[in-house]
Amino acid sequence: MKKIILATFAIITIMTQANAQKIKGSETVLPLTQKTAEVYLKSNPKSNITVTGGGSGVGISSLIEGTTDIAQASRKMKFDERQKIQEGGNSVKEVIVAYDAMAIIVNPANKISKLTREQIEGIFTGKIKNWKEVGGDDLKIIPYARETSSGTYEFFKESVLKNKNYMSGIMSMPANGAIIQSVSQTKGAIAYVGLAYLDKNVKALHVSYNGGKSFIEPSYANAKNKTYPIVRPLFYYYLAKSTSTVKPFIDFVLSPAGQKLVDEVGYVDLK
Repeated sequence: MKKIILATFAIITIMTQANAQKIKGSETVLPLTQKTAEVYLKSNPKSNITVTGGGSGVGISSLIEGTTDIAQASRKMKFDERQKIQEGGNSVKEVIVAYDAMAIIVNPANKISKLTREQIEGIFTGKIKNWKEVGGDDLKIIPYARETSSGTYEFFKESVLKNKNYMSGIMSMPANGAIIQSVSQTKGAIAYVGLAYLDKNVKALHVSYNGGKSFIEPSYANAKNKTYPIVRPLFYYYLAKSTSTVKPFIDFVLSPAGQKLVDEVGYVDLK
């Protein structure tokens, strides 16, 4: 699969005459939207699509404020966010466009190759502070998290930390690319990223959700067959009143051609 690393606020803007729409939000969904928009616009040259990141929370806030047509998100919209849309006299539509396996990554020099969910929780909540506590070298653990506006930050807290709080003072990063770079340069680092962002500069750990009985590698195949435990849906949200504007592009993403691009970028298709 093709792995794609993109900058925090990478933007595709193709200027044409009509059907302008904005898509904003999740850094995780960003590579997928950029790729599908690029291909879609080749067949629809009169369309104008601008794609930016910023995080799931930013995208959903922009949808509420009316400054984006589609919010891309790596978490479900919250009750209070839906309520704000309803208070504005609108209703929101939710579409799952792909699935993502979240990978736990360390520096390639780290001899650790697997962790249980409980060990990961201990590391990110601050209870486990040295790699020797989980079978590694006598080296301080340096965890990196996404910033709080990120859907990835929230999903990790919910799924892996079981809603326990991150350790006080944890290093936060605005985007997956920044996390990859930091982990690649820091021997004691550990972090989490979407599957499509993995590259040779970091090492993805095998993870156990059954107390260490089995450890599963984060991969397309294991996410597809549901053996890897940290998998989540990726969403597009839009207002019902914008359906006629956004539906042609969303239909393309959901089509066989669009879902083939999902796989090429490094995510898991809906089939």
